[in-house]
Amino acid sequence: MFKNLSPRAIGIRDLPLEGTVALAAAHGFAGIDLDIREAAALARARGLDHVRRLFADAGVRPGQWGLPVAWRDDARWRADLAELPELAALGVALGCARTSTFMPSGSDERPYAENFAWHVERFRPIAEALREQGCRLGIEFLGPKTLRARFRHEFIHTLDALLELRDAIGAGNVGVLLDAWHLYTAGGAPADVARLDARDVVVVHVNDAPAGIPRDAQIDSVRELPLATGVIDLPGFMGALRALGYDGPVTVEPFNQALDAVARDDPDRVARLVSQSLDRLWQAADLR
Repeated sequence: MFKNLSPRAIGIRDLPLEGTVALAAAHGFAGIDLDIREAAALARARGLDHVRRLFADAGVRPGQWGLPVAWRDDARWRADLAELPELAALGVALGCARTSTFMPSGSDERPYAENFAWHVERFRPIAEALREQGCRLGIEFLGPKTLRARFRHEFIHTLDALLELRDAIGAGNVGVLLDAWHLYTAGGAPADVARLDARDVVVVHVNDAPAGIPRDAQIDSVRELPLATGVIDLPGFMGALRALGYDGPVTVEPFNQALDAVARDDPDRVARLVSQSLDRLWQAADLR
């Protein structure tokens, strides 16, 4: 496992790839979230070797890239799908074969069974295109009851249900973007992680939850840095991942208004705070 930086997740906006790599290197992150379309544009302008050197010279790697397919957009997703093989090949050329997306936990149009079939139909060609390039797809389920209560029809919001979707897709390269926050708000625990295989986990997010709020009342956009409150058993979560042999990126995604305010004025400070929170988590979980 390695510390991974996602600037947008900690309130840092519009930072180009060069700046993201430099920020990660300055604060001890081993990897970053990569905008694969930005990397492709830079490779076209300056060459693939330039992009590779950008990472190599800083001692930073691409940890994962967001899925560049607007798969919920009926008018756009097929055009994005046609571009996916070239973008996925670039990810592999840069040493990163992990990509991910999140999945809403409800629908106002489709009941559960119909929505399940729709997601299988939509994700299967995406997963197959990625598989041909040697890439894996992580799908994130969203756990909070307060999120799915907004929809007319509930949908997948637990780890087990997501694994059922993975099996139905059947491409062999689909797993989970496993967020400790969403596992907790869905009623899960580190013991659920222990039931997985290393190939089941593609990407990991870690956050803590505000204290004094019942699990079912937690709000997705109000989170804390790892170990800030101890509400979520993050040492146990990380220990379970270690036992699996997970070797991928671990990213903080706190959606915290106080951190966002700091990030607007002092990106270096917020990156340092996030890095220090991960250092404490590594120590608490006895990771080497």
